[in-house]
Amino acid sequence: MHYDVVIVGGGAGGLELAAQLGRKLGAREGRERVLLVDKMPFHIWKPTLHEVAAGTLDAHQEGLSYTVLARRNHFSFAMGECMGLDAAKQSIVLAPVINDAGKQVVPERVISYQHLVLAMGSGSNSFGTPGIEHAYLLESVRDAQRFHADWLGACAHASYAEPRSLAVAIVGAGATGVELSAELIEAHQMLLESLSDSQRFRLDISLIEGGERILGGLPPRISEQARVALERKGVRVMTGTRVQSLAQGQVITSNGEVPADLIVWAAGIKAADSNARLGLEVNRINQFVVDDHLRTSASRIYAMGDCAAATWTEGKTVPARAQAAHQQGSYLCKLLFAALKERSFNEVFVYQDFGSLVSLGDNKGVGNLMGGLSGKNFFVQGLIAKWMYMSLHLMHHRAILGTGKTAVLALARLLQQRVSGRMKLH
Repeated sequence: MHYDVVIVGGGAGGLELAAQLGRKLGAREGRERVLLVDKMPFHIWKPTLHEVAAGTLDAHQEGLSYTVLARRNHFSFAMGECMGLDAAKQSIVLAPVINDAGKQVVPERVISYQHLVLAMGSGSNSFGTPGIEHAYLLESVRDAQRFHADWLGACAHASYAEPRSLAVAIVGAGATGVELSAELIEAHQMLLESLSDSQRFRLDISLIEGGERILGGLPPRISEQARVALERKGVRVMTGTRVQSLAQGQVITSNGEVPADLIVWAAGIKAADSNARLGLEVNRINQFVVDDHLRTSASRIYAMGDCAAATWTEGKTVPARAQAAHQQGSYLCKLLFAALKERSFNEVFVYQDFGSLVSLGDNKGVGNLMGGLSGKNFFVQGLIAKWMYMSLHLMHHRAILGTGKTAVLALARLLQQRVSGRMKLH
C-alpha cells in the first residue's frame, strides 16, 4: 500500500490532522492520499481518561469509530501498531492485528509514504521506581477501564468488610492526578447514595507529589486554589514527598509509608522505548527531536504531540498538552497540503500558550487564560472555569465532526445522563 501522507497515531493531534487534510483534499483525493494508523479501533480524547477510570464517563458512549470518522472526513484508516521504519525506502511496517482469542485478524503490512507524521503520544515515566507493577497506569482506554473495574470491586469489598474504608494513593499531582482525585471523590459520593447506612464506607485519597506544590507547571495561584479545594473534599495532599518504592497495599515515601488498597501512577511522561529503535534522533525520554518545521532527523518525516520534542523558549520544549497537539496539527495541515500541491511553504511553527484549565468536579474548576482581556493574563474559577474546561472537549469534537454533529452529540449525551445517570457503576 502507498499513501502520500501517513499519520501514525490517532490522538488529539493526529486525528485532527487527518480530518483537516482529508477535508481539504476532498472526497475524490483524500481517501487515496491520506492514511491514519492507530492500534485502537476507536478514539477517545486522552484528557478524559481519568473520567473513564472514575466512571464519570462511559468509554463506549464517548468513543468515536475511526472508520466512521475516516468516511466523514475523507481519509483512510488502518488498524495496527508501527513496529518498523525504513526512512531510506520511505516505508513503515505495521504489526499483525490479534484478537482477544489470540487469532490473527490482519497480517503484517508494509506501507510506503511520501510524507510520514509520527503522533504516537507518550506514557507515564516510572523513573525506575521499584514495585511499579503494583500501580495502575492511565495511558490508554484499556488502562482506564481496567482501573474502573477494579475500583468498583474495591468499593463493593469496602462496603461489606471492616473497617469500612478504601484507601487510594495517587502518585503525581499534575493535571491527571489532581483531576482523578476530584473525580473519585465525586464517584464515591454518588455511590454512597445507593447504599444503606450499614454499607457506607470511607474513602481516603492520598495525592503524593515530589515537588513543592501540586500542578507545578501552572501558576502558584492556581496551584494553591486547587490544593485548598482538594483538601476541603478530604484529599490528603502530600507535597515534597518522594516515592521510594511501591509494594502490595502501600507506597513507601521519604515521609513514611502510605497505606493504599489501590495505587495509581500519574507522575511524569515518557515516550515509548520503541521510538529509540526507529533510527531517528530522540531525547532522554524517547521523544523525537524536531526542528522549527516539526521535521525529525530523517527526510520527509515529521513528529507532533507528546512524542515530539519541539523547542519553545530557551531551555524549554513545547509542553505535552492537547492544545499543543491541536496547534501542531493545524500547522502540519498547511505544510503538507502545500507540499502535496507543490507550493512553497516557509512558515515556522510557533507555539502559543493560551493557558490551562483544571477540573475539580462538582461543577468547579480553576485555570488561567494567557493574553486574554486587554492583552493581560487572567484567572477563572468555579462554574465558569468548569464550563470552559468542558468546552475544550467540544472544540476537539468540532474539529473532527463539525459544528452540527457536535451539537447533536452533546445533546444526546446530556439526555442519556438524565436517563441513566452520570456515573457508570457497571
